[in-house]
Amino acid sequence: MHPMLNTAVKAARRAGAIINRATLDPTKIKISEKEKNDFVTNIDKNCEQEIIDILLSAYPKHSILAEESGTLIMNPSNENINHGYTWIVDPIDGTTNFIHDFPFYSVSIGLMLNGEITQAVVYDPHRDELFISSKGRGSYLNDRRLRVSNQIIVEGSLITTGFPPKNKTNYSKYINLINKLVNNSVSVRRIGSAALELCYVAAGRSDCFFEIGLMPWDIAAGSLIVKEAGGFVGDFIGGDGYLFNGDIVASNPKLFPIISKLIASEQLVQEIKR
Repeated sequence: MHPMLNTAVKAARRAGAIINRATLDPTKIKISEKEKNDFVTNIDKNCEQEIIDILLSAYPKHSILAEESGTLIMNPSNENINHGYTWIVDPIDGTTNFIHDFPFYSVSIGLMLNGEITQAVVYDPHRDELFISSKGRGSYLNDRRLRVSNQIIVEGSLITTGFPPKNKTNYSKYINLINKLVNNSVSVRRIGSAALELCYVAAGRSDCFFEIGLMPWDIAAGSLIVKEAGGFVGDFIGGDGYLFNGDIVASNPKLFPIISKLIASEQLVQEIKR
């Protein structure tokens, strides 16, 4: 295992232990609302700090982009040094699920080098499932090599997605797309953790995932895990800007162009994000 990936695994498992302890005593979980329908808990913050401490202890010259901190963090003693490495961290992806004890949430840690994700960890503490990937070395789930599904047609496929809660202006466009998929005999699921949904594509548990308006920490690690499992990842206009425009579709190679065409037909980028 790459030493940087090994450090990320250590951090993810440490955060997972904090999460699991919290679920044993829910009275210790303190909830606040960052903005409407966007929640955070003291456990998110504790996990994030633990992850940051581990990463910066091992790599004090690296930068960190973390959800709850919201900005690039650097070790104060090296604040003017940036060697191109940035860790992208989501301490609990699926906080709303976690708050409700709905068991689909994860710790997501990705390492970006000069704009490209090179190491990835997504850890599901509830199931003790560790998804990892290094660029060029494949993706694994608890030491088992992952491959995307071999589904070749939309009919009969299973697709996961998430509804855009922060922008209701053209919500009907999104619903139209869901209707098209259902009318094509597609089974649609909403899990509530983009990181896990990407990993499920990588593992062949689902055939495709798409969502609008995500943040880099939601998808940084999962996107590499899909690619290294043989999948395709892109944005809604056929490019690779998903990490920072937040619009992502991930699938096996056969379904990717078909689903991308369906998404494009609804003009989701132009309509919903306007």
